[in-house]
Amino acid sequence: MKVTIGKSIIKGVATVPSSKSMTIRALMCAALSTGESEIIHPLVSDDTRAAANVLTKLGTVIHQERDVWKVYGGKFRTVNEALDCGESATTLRFMTAICSLIPGHHTLVGGPSLSKRPIGSLIEALAKLGVKASTGKLPTPPVYIEGGTFKGGLTEIPGNVSSQFISALLLMSPFTPKAVSIKLTTPLTSKPYILMTLWCLKQFGINVNREANRFIILRQRYHPASIRIESDWSSASYFLALGALSEEGVLVQNLNLASLQGDRIILDLLRNMGAKVKMSGTNVLVAHGDLRGIHADLSDCIDLLPTVAVLAGLAQGASELTGIQRARLKESNRVSAIREGLIKLGVTVIEDNDRLTITGIDVFKKTTDDDVEETMEEAPSAEEFFAGVSQSSVLLKSRDDHRIAMAFSVLGAALGDIAINGAECVAKTFPTYWEEFKKVGGEIKINE
Repeated sequence: MKVTIGKSIIKGVATVPSSKSMTIRALMCAALSTGESEIIHPLVSDDTRAAANVLTKLGTVIHQERDVWKVYGGKFRTVNEALDCGESATTLRFMTAICSLIPGHHTLVGGPSLSKRPIGSLIEALAKLGVKASTGKLPTPPVYIEGGTFKGGLTEIPGNVSSQFISALLLMSPFTPKAVSIKLTTPLTSKPYILMTLWCLKQFGINVNREANRFIILRQRYHPASIRIESDWSSASYFLALGALSEEGVLVQNLNLASLQGDRIILDLLRNMGAKVKMSGTNVLVAHGDLRGIHADLSDCIDLLPTVAVLAGLAQGASELTGIQRARLKESNRVSAIREGLIKLGVTVIEDNDRLTITGIDVFKKTTDDDVEETMEEAPSAEEFFAGVSQSSVLLKSRDDHRIAMAFSVLGAALGDIAINGAECVAKTFPTYWEEFKKVGGEIKINE
């Protein structure tokens, strides 16, 4: 699907979906609990369906009712077919650990993008706990697990590769025959995601001790729980960014201002860039200020890279975004995807290993009639003008990455005449994104 975006007058109210990260964590914990759990207001998207489908095949019963999923966990079985995790890295990594608890042979597979994403560090950490797991010639999916081999003990894992690897180990560890000690061999990044995992475990009765660079888990039992999923700050970031382009602003509703989600820091980043931010209860209003460059370390909020980068491309002055190395290992290489898209639009971008330097085009620079030199050939036709969409748009590639597609929509609203290929990929975490985009004034034309 291709979406073509015209320059838009943005204003209004946006509603964003529930947190993907917390929905999948709650699903896993509920499946490990014997009895009935409730997940209230879950995210329903490609990724969460993938998690639910894998758990269902392994014996978990999930009744998806109106805005509530009732999960009957504690009973697992072995299946003779590969377990398809789609493009959900969270599902595949968590299930790699959980399958090690289920006797029998298990195979986990993923879609084209997920099949290129590394899992070697998790396999190595599991091996030190007695788990027999492997991949093919490369340290990427498919993953083969011989369940029932988990012994516990001491393991080590880097803290700066993927928080999902650490969370996977934490999820399985309460079933240990002997205490598990998880030692981080490098400083922890994406700490908020670990805090989310620890919070979710606590709701289901699991306690984890933290001592310096170690997590220590004793044998415990998961207990059923009822858990409400809050709105997703990563999804909210695109509408908050759109608000920064708007005189009247965008109001995003039902956000938890005390959330453990690391991407809540988007409010501080927007303030630092000059946007106007107002909060009231669970509502956040962001409106236009004179956007300026920013220096930001994104190591604890790596999913914000596309959002912050596109705003930096529209701002005045230079921005330096660091702590971005792990963004190369997401659904796409987000560092190069962002650089490629911004350069197409005339933004100066310098890419280093762990840094992007972006010199914005100052889209809000005041101009006079003397600054405008428009020929008849350059002017849009009447049909194009009133449709708000040009027939000669700049084509940007989403690389089938939901966060790239949504971030580029912010560029489209600000500049106009931008087309995005593969725009259906937003269904991974935000199936109604384009409808919400239109609700706040986004001018779009959709070609299936």
